[in-house]
Amino acid sequence: MKVRKSLRALKSRPGAQVVRRRGVTYVINKTEPRFKARQG
Repeated sequence: MKVRKSLRALKSRPGAQVVRRRGVTYVINKTEPRFKARQG
């Protein structure tokens, strides 16, 4: 799966984690909950 540019931008934020669950890619950020994203 291609990872979207928007996810890559969020990945570089401090505290961000990239998680794959059941084929869906999530970016979760505990320190800044605004910066959440999903793909797939």
